[in-house]
Amino acid sequence: MSIFANTRYIKMAKAKPFIKWVGGKGQLIEQLEALLPADFTERENITYIEPFVGGGAMLFYMLQKYPNIKSAIINDINPDLTLCYQTVRDHPTELINSLKELQSQYYALNTEEERKLFFIEKRDRFNTKALSTIENCTLFFFLNRTCFNGLYRVNKAGKFNVPFGKYVTPTICDAATIYADSELLQRVEITTGDFEQTFDKVRGNTFFYLDPPYRPLSDTSSFNDYTKEDFNDEAQFRLKRFCDRLNEIGVNFMLSNSDSLGKNGKDRFFDDLFADYKIERVWASRNINAVASKRGKLTEILIRNYLYDSKQKIRIAL
Repeated sequence: MSIFANTRYIKMAKAKPFIKWVGGKGQLIEQLEALLPADFTERENITYIEPFVGGGAMLFYMLQKYPNIKSAIINDINPDLTLCYQTVRDHPTELINSLKELQSQYYALNTEEERKLFFIEKRDRFNTKALSTIENCTLFFFLNRTCFNGLYRVNKAGKFNVPFGKYVTPTICDAATIYADSELLQRVEITTGDFEQTFDKVRGNTFFYLDPPYRPLSDTSSFNDYTKEDFNDEAQFRLKRFCDRLNEIGVNFMLSNSDSLGKNGKDRFFDDLFADYKIERVWASRNINAVASKRGKLTEILIRNYLYDSKQKIRIAL
């Protein structure tokens, strides 16, 4: 039987990220799309690659919007995350059944203290890593939906350590989204490891969207605690050299990162590092800071190695 036999779930569903993710690009999709190559819709048989897939907002949007993307490769260094993508793709029904059961258990708890103890128990269980694929992914989903702000953060030992988020009835099982995502992911290759390994996936007309762990804007802010390995400035330099390799073989790329210059007006880290490429600034909202006064809008940078973008094409047409 087809994994999509239960059509009542996917009839009206739209593929979208199945988890919450810090720095997710859902709010920036229109700005990102406007900066795609001007001829993107005319290109044939595109191979689309994301070396840092994260929540996958851009991936799901691109695969639904552009039928000329014939294949896609996604990668992440976080094995729990890539295992979830593989499980959503290959075993959606088993995952949904497991999530439904856990959701029912959580909803049956009557007090915040009971829910907190349940959360801690499942977090400890997740950190044992002695789990089946379905249980590992079920707990990944559960922790993502019930921890503080949907953060994914681990300590130096690789243990998930985000505190309880005090949610009463979060959506732990979204069957419609899982089925819709599973259908779309059938044409996606999923790999786990360092971003540089995706260079070997270049074939034909390839486009890269790179959304690495952002460089912190201050000593107390960090978006790079997804794994026990730091994505420090040396990693940013290595990423720049990776982009140079793509440029040398004629592959177009777009890269997102934090805007250190926009933050304090003096830190030219990215402006100097990527001086040979085109840099744009876009506005984004960030709401993950525990201090409400530190949330709000800020600029991010988009770096690319092509001059003419879709925004200019629309302007010329007008």
